[in-house]
Amino acid sequence: MTVQDDRARVRRAAVSIGLTVAVASALIIAGGVGLLLAVIVLNRRPEVGEHDGGFPRPGGDDDFVIDADRILPAVIVLGVIGVVLLAAVAWFAARRSVRPLGEALRLQRNFVADASHELRTPLTALTSRIQLLQRRHERGEPIDTTLRELRTDAAMMNDVLSDLLLAAEGGASAEAPASVDDAVAGAVQSVQPLAFEAGVSVRTETTGPLTVTLPSVTLTRVIVALLDNAIQHSPSGAEVAVRVAREGGAAAIRIVDRGSGIRGIAPADVFERFSRSAESGRRRSFGLGLSLVRDVAMRAGGGVEVESTSAAGTTLLLRLPLAS
Repeated sequence: MTVQDDRARVRRAAVSIGLTVAVASALIIAGGVGLLLAVIVLNRRPEVGEHDGGFPRPGGDDDFVIDADRILPAVIVLGVIGVVLLAAVAWFAARRSVRPLGEALRLQRNFVADASHELRTPLTALTSRIQLLQRRHERGEPIDTTLRELRTDAAMMNDVLSDLLLAAEGGASAEAPASVDDAVAGAVQSVQPLAFEAGVSVRTETTGPLTVTLPSVTLTRVIVALLDNAIQHSPSGAEVAVRVAREGGAAAIRIVDRGSGIRGIAPADVFERFSRSAESGRRRSFGLGLSLVRDVAMRAGGGVEVESTSAAGTTLLLRLPLAS
């Protein structure tokens, strides 16, 4: 969504709210005037002259008087009702007018939180590689491989940020369908420094080449989020497995860890924003990673679920439709 689209949306909202207030106010005023006229008509009486013996004047049907004592309370009541109704219209219009602003603020907060979370893993991996590069440089060891990995990490950060911006604008990537094997390999390489620090190994199992209807960078960051979650909750010396298989018309990607399982929360709730299991990870978690995975999977026509969880570990299953 562009700036011009936002401005057009604000203009449409302003016109709609203005028309609503105008029509509602006109109806309230017209109704009040109608009721006041009805009260006047019902409370009128013919005019009596001073020398007519207390009888109405002949032919004086067009002359009548109104008792102010009777009309004044009705006018006050109608005025109060009109003020209350106009206040209700103003309240309704105010709520409608701020609704787009509230939605914009919600989207902005979500984007900042999502971007912060999505960039956290590449930044942590980048920091680890820089530390490794420094140690190798001090010992006089070759650093060419580490430099290439640093460039790859920096490029991935740029791709992730571009992908987030594109998703926030509601656009669609023009990239070709992604190879699952390539995305898994890229994701494993990205989280390798985190796995090394945690003392966790990552193993992949594939049954053949598969392509899914997602851009490569999006699929890679989804698998990175799943691997990062598994590494955080695996004990040192454990192994995290990535198993890829074809199941019907979908690619099934399973991430298997050897943690203590999901505790203190229903398994399905781990995909809600800001939800966290009672199991503590190695790094502070904001409960965003799995919710982002679910959002991406659902937009692609797939889904993600907790296939199993116990004290022996947890298996997360990501399903994505295969590219035709």
